[in-house]
Amino acid sequence: MKVLSMIQPWASLFVLREAQYETRSWKTNYRGPLAIHTSKKIDKAVCNHRAVQSLLAKHGYTVQDLPTGQIIAVCQLKECLKVMENHQTWAVLEDGRQVSGNDYFLGGYPEGGYVWVVEEMCMLDHFIPAKGKLGLWEHEVYLNG
Repeated sequence: MKVLSMIQPWASLFVLREAQYETRSWKTNYRGPLAIHTSKKIDKAVCNHRAVQSLLAKHGYTVQDLPTGQIIAVCQLKECLKVMENHQTWAVLEDGRQVSGNDYFLGGYPEGGYVWVVEEMCMLDHFIPAKGKLGLWEHEVYLNG
């Protein structure tokens, strides 16, 4: 299965659906099953932001107990859309949709960047330890049920 590594707290906020989109500087033509991996790195500065702490706490997480170095969820990658406009508090994607609110706050939307659209996000009951890699990488993710 294709896997995407993400730094915490971005990975958990994405998996918990506080952020609807994952933003990247690069696009992918891949569509299909995608596992979400948490890198060993935690962005401490972001974790100190009161709004981020509040979003994590809503789901019972603190900075100290964020999972790292593990595959924590699977989803379906449906689209990869280019950011056409950035208005500092909202952005416009190539299909015309506007991104604002928490989605904008929890992502990076420079013009020319990319937004990965996923569906069917499912957090795993048991996280899978794994060493992450840059880009999309392969891992044999075995799912029960």
